[in-house]
Amino acid sequence: MKKRIMCFGDSNTWGAVPAEGTRHPQEVRWTGVLQRELGDAYQVIEEGYNGRTSVFDDVTEGRLSGVKYFAPCCDSQSPLDLIILMLGTNDLKERFGVSPRTIAYGFSRYLDVLSITPMAGKKPKVLLVSPILIDASYKKHPLFYDMFGEDAAERSMKLAEAYEEFARDNGLEFFNAAEYGKASVRDGVHMEAEYHEKLGVAFANKVKEILE
Repeated sequence: MKKRIMCFGDSNTWGAVPAEGTRHPQEVRWTGVLQRELGDAYQVIEEGYNGRTSVFDDVTEGRLSGVKYFAPCCDSQSPLDLIILMLGTNDLKERFGVSPRTIAYGFSRYLDVLSITPMAGKKPKVLLVSPILIDASYKKHPLFYDMFGEDAAERSMKLAEAYEEFARDNGLEFFNAAEYGKASVRDGVHMEAEYHEKLGVAFANKVKEILE
């Protein structure tokens, strides 16, 4: 049976094209690159959603809390060998007013879900991913500036340390996407094709390290 990997994330997992509101083709998205690199012995399952937060209910859009969808998603997509969790960028929106460490430790709710959710097969391993950094160019785009406020780029730089600490404390695998992916200056949040490629290849190497 193929090894099954679920990629649970936000617009950078969905594959949003910077500043355009469109989607990169499947073979361009990092999830598609991951599938290509891993080959037929694996099945990569895309679960990206624009605007998704980790655990916070958006006061203007109540549909975006990832943890609310996580349990039925895990159940419906099981059996799973690995879950790649890459969330946190949208948690930096000014309206939430939370620290990077609070964001990181909110992933304990995902572990709670996994502990009680009925799933076919054994419980999957979890790769917690600190997302790419927000680029300061987001301030030039009124929509993103209104969302993220003045210092989101600086706050995003503190996520990796907090995520790595949480992963270590909870026996999870850790990966820093900012070492390979980079936000486009076209909107300061989303990746161009070249960084989907780099990130997808890096993910493939990490997945092989975990599962092989």
